[in-house]
Amino acid sequence: MTEIDTSVPHSARIWNYWLGGKDNYPVDEAAGDAYTAVFPGIVTIARSSRAFLGRSIRHLVLEAGVRQFLDVGTGLPTVDNTHEVAQRYAPEARIVYVDNDPLVLAHARALLTSSPEGATAYEDMSLFEPERILEAAGKTLDLTRPTALILSGILGHVADHDQARDLVRRLMAGLPSGSYLSVNDGSRGTDPDYEQAQDGYNETGAVPYFLRPVEQIAAYFDGLELVEPGVVSVPLWRPDPAPDGTAPRPIGQHGGLARKA
Repeated sequence: MTEIDTSVPHSARIWNYWLGGKDNYPVDEAAGDAYTAVFPGIVTIARSSRAFLGRSIRHLVLEAGVRQFLDVGTGLPTVDNTHEVAQRYAPEARIVYVDNDPLVLAHARALLTSSPEGATAYEDMSLFEPERILEAAGKTLDLTRPTALILSGILGHVADHDQARDLVRRLMAGLPSGSYLSVNDGSRGTDPDYEQAQDGYNETGAVPYFLRPVEQIAAYFDGLELVEPGVVSVPLWRPDPAPDGTAPRPIGQHGGLARKA
Protein backbone atom coordinates (compact mmCIF):
# COMPACT_ATOMS: atom_id res chain seq x y z
CA MET A 1 0.00 0.00 0.00
CA THR A 2 1.24 3.49 -0.88
CA GLU A 3 2.51 5.46 2.10
CA ILE A 4 0.97 8.94 2.24
CA ASP A 5 3.10 11.64 3.86
CA THR A 6 0.72 13.99 5.66
CA SER A 7 3.50 16.11 7.17
CA VAL A 8 4.24 18.15 4.02
CA PRO A 9 1.80 19.87 1.66
CA HIS A 10 1.13 18.25 -1.69
CA SER A 11 0.14 20.17 -4.84
CA ALA A 12 -2.60 17.69 -5.86
CA ARG A 13 -4.15 17.84 -2.39
CA ILE A 14 -3.93 21.66 -2.32
CA TRP A 15 -5.76 21.82 -5.67
CA ASN A 16 -8.29 19.35 -4.27
CA TYR A 17 -8.80 21.68 -1.29
CA TRP A 18 -9.37 24.70 -3.56
CA LEU A 19 -11.93 22.68 -5.51
CA GLY A 20 -13.82 21.89 -2.32
CA GLY A 21 -12.74 18.23 -2.20
CA LYS A 22 -12.09 16.16 0.90
CA ASP A 23 -8.86 14.38 -0.07
CA ASN A 24 -6.53 16.72 1.77
CA TYR A 25 -5.00 17.27 5.20
CA PRO A 26 -4.52 20.24 7.54
CA VAL A 27 -1.02 20.83 6.14
CA ASP A 28 -2.52 21.17 2.65
CA GLU A 29 -5.23 23.53 3.88
CA ALA A 30 -2.55 25.67 5.53
CA ALA A 31 -0.50 25.83 2.32
CA GLY A 32 -3.62 26.53 0.27
CA ASP A 33 -4.67 29.30 2.65
CA ALA A 34 -1.17 30.80 2.50
CA TYR A 35 -1.39 30.93 -1.31
CA THR A 36 -4.89 32.43 -1.26
CA ALA A 37 -3.71 35.07 1.22
CA VAL A 38 -1.32 36.26 -1.52
CA PHE A 39 -3.71 35.61 -4.41
CA PRO A 40 -7.35 34.90 -3.49
CA GLY A 41 -8.23 34.40 -7.14
CA ILE A 42 -6.56 30.97 -7.25
CA VAL A 43 -9.81 29.37 -6.06
CA THR A 44 -11.65 30.94 -8.99
CA ILE A 45 -8.95 29.67 -11.35
CA ALA A 46 -9.16 26.12 -9.98
CA ARG A 47 -12.93 26.01 -10.18
CA SER A 48 -13.10 27.73 -13.57
CA SER A 49 -10.65 25.18 -14.95
CA ARG A 50 -12.87 22.34 -13.69
CA ALA A 51 -15.97 24.03 -15.11
CA PHE A 52 -14.29 24.39 -18.52
CA LEU A 53 -13.43 20.70 -18.44
CA GLY A 54 -17.07 19.86 -17.80
CA ARG A 55 -18.38 22.09 -20.60
CA SER A 56 -15.84 20.76 -23.11
CA ILE A 57 -16.70 17.14 -22.27
CA ARG A 58 -20.41 17.93 -22.56
CA HIS A 59 -19.75 19.37 -26.03
CA LEU A 60 -17.70 16.33 -27.01
CA VAL A 61 -20.42 13.90 -25.96
CA LEU A 62 -23.55 15.74 -27.05
CA GLU A 63 -22.36 17.63 -30.14
CA ALA A 64 -19.31 15.72 -31.40
CA GLY A 65 -20.51 12.23 -30.51
CA VAL A 66 -17.28 11.22 -28.75
CA ARG A 67 -17.53 8.20 -26.44
CA GLN A 68 -13.86 7.65 -25.52
CA PHE A 69 -11.65 9.82 -23.32
CA LEU A 70 -7.96 9.69 -22.40
CA ASP A 71 -7.35 11.97 -19.39
CA VAL A 72 -3.62 12.40 -18.73
CA GLY A 73 -2.55 14.02 -15.46
CA THR A 74 -5.95 13.59 -13.92
CA GLY A 75 -5.06 14.54 -10.33
CA LEU A 76 -7.23 13.67 -7.38
CA PRO A 77 -10.93 12.92 -7.75
CA THR A 78 -13.20 15.81 -6.76
CA VAL A 79 -16.51 16.70 -8.36
CA ASP A 80 -17.47 16.25 -12.00
CA ASN A 81 -14.52 14.07 -12.93
CA THR A 82 -14.19 13.25 -16.62
CA HIS A 83 -16.00 9.91 -16.43
CA GLU A 84 -18.82 11.37 -14.33
CA VAL A 85 -19.56 14.12 -16.84
CA ALA A 86 -19.19 11.86 -19.89
CA GLN A 87 -21.30 9.03 -18.49
CA ARG A 88 -23.97 11.45 -17.28
CA TYR A 89 -24.79 12.08 -20.94
CA ALA A 90 -23.59 8.77 -22.44
CA PRO A 91 -23.46 5.90 -19.92
CA GLU A 92 -21.57 3.76 -22.44
CA ALA A 93 -18.59 6.18 -22.51
CA ARG A 94 -15.18 4.70 -21.78
CA ILE A 95 -12.45 6.63 -19.94
CA VAL A 96 -8.79 5.97 -19.19
CA TYR A 97 -7.15 8.08 -16.49
CA VAL A 98 -3.36 8.44 -16.42
CA ASP A 99 -1.22 9.79 -13.58
CA ASN A 100 2.07 8.83 -11.98
CA ASP A 101 1.54 10.34 -8.56
CA PRO A 102 1.54 7.79 -5.72
CA LEU A 103 -1.09 9.81 -3.87
CA VAL A 104 -3.41 9.76 -6.87
CA LEU A 105 -2.74 6.05 -7.33
CA ALA A 106 -3.79 5.46 -3.73
CA HIS A 107 -7.11 7.14 -4.49
CA ALA A 108 -7.61 5.40 -7.85
CA ARG A 109 -10.41 3.22 -6.56
CA ALA A 110 -12.50 6.34 -6.12
CA LEU A 111 -12.19 6.95 -9.86
CA LEU A 112 -13.02 3.40 -10.88
CA THR A 113 -16.77 3.72 -10.46
CA SER A 114 -17.94 3.44 -14.03
CA SER A 115 -21.53 3.10 -15.09
CA PRO A 116 -22.35 -0.56 -15.85
CA GLU A 117 -22.61 0.26 -19.56
CA GLY A 118 -19.22 1.94 -19.85
CA ALA A 119 -15.73 1.52 -18.43
CA THR A 120 -13.06 3.41 -16.55
CA ALA A 121 -9.45 2.38 -16.12
CA TYR A 122 -6.46 3.87 -14.34
CA GLU A 123 -2.87 3.68 -15.62
CA ASP A 124 0.13 4.58 -13.48
CA MET A 125 2.31 6.33 -16.05
CA SER A 126 4.05 9.63 -16.71
CA LEU A 127 3.11 12.25 -19.29
CA PHE A 128 6.69 11.82 -20.52
CA GLU A 129 5.87 8.30 -21.79
CA PRO A 130 3.32 9.04 -24.56
CA GLU A 131 3.80 5.82 -26.51
CA ARG A 132 3.43 3.70 -23.37
CA ILE A 133 0.30 5.67 -22.45
CA LEU A 134 -1.24 4.95 -25.83
CA GLU A 135 -0.37 1.27 -25.60
CA ALA A 136 -1.93 0.98 -22.15
CA ALA A 137 -5.02 3.01 -23.15
CA GLY A 138 -5.60 0.61 -26.00
CA LYS A 139 -6.51 -2.10 -23.50
CA THR A 140 -9.68 -0.18 -22.57
CA LEU A 141 -10.27 2.12 -25.55
CA ASP A 142 -10.59 1.27 -29.23
CA LEU A 143 -7.97 3.64 -30.63
CA THR A 144 -9.27 3.16 -34.16
CA ARG A 145 -12.30 5.20 -33.06
CA PRO A 146 -12.35 8.94 -32.22
CA THR A 147 -10.96 9.64 -28.76
CA ALA A 148 -10.68 12.88 -26.78
CA LEU A 149 -7.31 13.59 -25.19
CA ILE A 150 -7.73 15.66 -22.00
CA LEU A 151 -4.73 17.65 -20.70
CA SER A 152 -6.12 19.80 -17.90
CA GLY A 153 -3.60 21.82 -15.93
CA ILE A 154 -0.76 19.40 -16.64
CA LEU A 155 1.39 20.91 -19.40
CA GLY A 156 2.52 23.74 -17.12
CA HIS A 157 4.52 21.12 -15.21
CA VAL A 158 6.71 20.60 -18.30
CA ALA A 159 9.44 23.23 -18.00
CA ASP A 160 10.38 23.32 -21.69
CA HIS A 161 7.59 24.48 -24.01
CA ASP A 162 9.00 22.70 -27.05
CA GLN A 163 9.05 19.46 -25.08
CA ALA A 164 5.45 20.03 -23.95
CA ARG A 165 4.38 20.57 -27.58
CA ASP A 166 6.21 17.40 -28.63
CA LEU A 167 4.43 15.36 -25.96
CA VAL A 168 1.06 16.63 -27.19
CA ARG A 169 2.01 15.86 -30.79
CA ARG A 170 3.10 12.30 -29.95
CA LEU A 171 -0.09 11.58 -28.01
CA MET A 172 -2.31 12.94 -30.78
CA ALA A 173 -0.33 10.99 -33.39
CA GLY A 174 -1.66 7.78 -31.82
CA LEU A 175 -5.30 8.86 -32.12
CA PRO A 176 -7.36 8.58 -35.32
CA SER A 177 -9.05 11.19 -37.47
CA GLY A 178 -12.05 12.67 -35.69
CA SER A 179 -10.29 12.68 -32.31
CA TYR A 180 -10.10 15.80 -30.16
CA LEU A 181 -7.62 17.64 -27.93
CA SER A 182 -8.81 19.55 -24.85
CA VAL A 183 -6.19 21.68 -23.08
CA ASN A 184 -6.41 24.30 -20.37
CA ASP A 185 -3.47 25.76 -18.46
CA GLY A 186 -2.35 28.75 -16.45
CA SER A 187 -1.55 31.74 -18.64
CA ARG A 188 0.41 34.98 -18.62
CA GLY A 189 -0.83 38.35 -19.77
CA THR A 190 -4.19 38.51 -17.98
CA ASP A 191 -3.57 38.64 -14.22
CA PRO A 192 -0.25 40.03 -12.90
CA ASP A 193 -1.17 39.12 -9.31
CA TYR A 194 -1.54 35.45 -10.29
CA GLU A 195 1.78 35.54 -12.13
CA GLN A 196 3.55 37.02 -9.11
CA ALA A 197 1.98 34.48 -6.73
CA GLN A 198 2.82 31.50 -8.94
CA ASP A 199 6.38 32.66 -9.61
CA GLY A 200 6.83 32.99 -5.85
CA TYR A 201 5.40 29.52 -5.29
CA ASN A 202 7.80 28.06 -7.86
CA GLU A 203 10.71 29.55 -5.92
CA THR A 204 9.75 27.72 -2.70
CA GLY A 205 11.17 24.41 -3.90
CA ALA A 206 7.71 22.93 -4.50
CA VAL A 207 7.01 21.11 -7.77
CA PRO A 208 6.93 24.08 -10.17
CA TYR A 209 4.09 24.97 -12.50
CA PHE A 210 4.93 27.40 -15.31
CA LEU A 211 2.40 29.92 -16.57
CA ARG A 212 2.70 30.49 -20.31
CA PRO A 213 1.77 33.24 -22.77
CA VAL A 214 -1.50 32.56 -24.56
CA GLU A 215 0.22 32.05 -27.91
CA GLN A 216 2.24 29.19 -26.41
CA ILE A 217 -0.94 27.52 -25.14
CA ALA A 218 -2.49 28.02 -28.59
CA ALA A 219 0.55 26.32 -30.16
CA TYR A 220 -0.50 23.00 -28.59
CA PHE A 221 -3.33 22.95 -31.15
CA ASP A 222 -1.12 23.45 -34.23
CA GLY A 223 -2.33 21.26 -37.10
CA LEU A 224 -5.76 20.74 -35.53
CA GLU A 225 -9.14 22.35 -36.26
CA LEU A 226 -10.11 24.61 -33.36
CA VAL A 227 -13.69 24.53 -32.16
CA GLU A 228 -15.22 28.00 -31.74
CA PRO A 229 -14.41 30.29 -29.94
CA GLY A 230 -10.81 29.04 -30.19
CA VAL A 231 -8.26 29.45 -27.41
CA VAL A 232 -9.70 31.86 -24.84
CA SER A 233 -9.73 32.48 -21.11
CA VAL A 234 -11.63 29.46 -19.82
CA PRO A 235 -14.71 31.31 -18.41
CA LEU A 236 -15.28 32.68 -21.95
CA TRP A 237 -15.33 29.24 -23.61
CA ARG A 238 -19.00 28.52 -24.36
CA PRO A 239 -20.14 29.77 -20.94
CA ASP A 240 -23.40 28.68 -19.39
CA PRO A 241 -25.72 31.62 -18.60
CA ALA A 242 -25.02 33.02 -15.13
CA PRO A 243 -28.02 32.95 -12.76
CA ASP A 244 -27.61 36.68 -12.15
CA GLY A 245 -27.07 37.47 -15.82
CA THR A 246 -23.50 38.75 -15.38
CA ALA A 247 -20.97 38.24 -18.16
CA PRO A 248 -17.94 36.01 -17.45
CA ARG A 249 -14.62 37.75 -16.83
CA PRO A 250 -11.22 36.68 -18.19
CA ILE A 251 -8.79 35.02 -15.77
CA GLY A 252 -5.22 33.75 -16.07
CA GLN A 253 -6.29 30.34 -17.36
CA HIS A 254 -6.67 29.70 -21.08
CA GLY A 255 -7.87 26.70 -22.99
CA GLY A 256 -9.52 25.34 -26.06
CA LEU A 257 -10.79 22.30 -27.91
CA ALA A 258 -9.69 21.15 -31.36
CA ARG A 259 -10.41 18.29 -33.78
CA LYS A 260 -7.92 16.14 -35.65
CA ALA A 261 -8.86 16.09 -39.34
